[in-house]
Amino acid sequence: MNWLRAVEHLRAARQPGVLVTLAGVRGHAPREAGAKMVVTADAVWDTIGGGNLEATAVERARRLIADGRRSPETFTLTLSDKAPSEHGRQCCGGEVTVLLEPLPVVPSVAIFGLGNVGMELARILARRDLELHLVDSRTDLLAPERLRPLDDAVARVHVHAAPVPELVLGEVPASTHVLIMTHDHAEDAALCDAALRCDHLGTVGLIGSASKWRRFQAVLAAEGHSPDAIARIVSPIGTAELRGKDPSTVAIGVAAALVRSFEQQALTGQRHDAAGTARESR
Repeated sequence: MNWLRAVEHLRAARQPGVLVTLAGVRGHAPREAGAKMVVTADAVWDTIGGGNLEATAVERARRLIADGRRSPETFTLTLSDKAPSEHGRQCCGGEVTVLLEPLPVVPSVAIFGLGNVGMELARILARRDLELHLVDSRTDLLAPERLRPLDDAVARVHVHAAPVPELVLGEVPASTHVLIMTHDHAEDAALCDAALRCDHLGTVGLIGSASKWRRFQAVLAAEGHSPDAIARIVSPIGTAELRGKDPSTVAIGVAAALVRSFEQQALTGQRHDAAGTARESR
């Protein structure tokens, strides 16, 4: 496949890669400026000209992937039999500048419950580059006219009309951050129980008050979940600094905590909680 299809393939497969571009060419070179290829840890699609040039680019790209780097890099290579080369001579006579752009795996978030808070949260998160899963058992809340504010989303939005929302937990990608905020506490409890039985999820956050969470802890313990397992769920969610209870304020707090988690994960490469402690939110 060509480089553009390869970028789409990696996005769908949630696999990191690097987009390699000939950013500049002076003199003779195997390809013109603008030629691209995509590199992963074990595959290459398209070409920037082969030989020492391409082998060097692949090696440097794979080093970026291994190191978890997210910032673009450039390097310049002289294509001369007099220039040092690691992968054989390439004596076209020109000089090329190569741009390496990491293609990281973007975050995935699933919002269970598209009520007032859920919709406000979806509108905020839709402005970010991520996979956004919107799940509700009430099909009218997922109607196209209601979701029209998300038409210009940067995120890729996936809509799940699910009479049994727990089943969607098995469909979302690995490491998806789950936020549970449905209209029904029984549905919330069922989702918490199901989430703790999944080993592929990222963080799990539950909207609600501290008293609601105490009740849920007892319910989950009765279902056989250990204290350590129950501790995987963060509740309440949001940021303690914001005390307002209107939907937009609650959504801003939850989004802020989640974005902070994304930034920490990007810096450390480790999984962090998607939500901090907060005030009573309902």
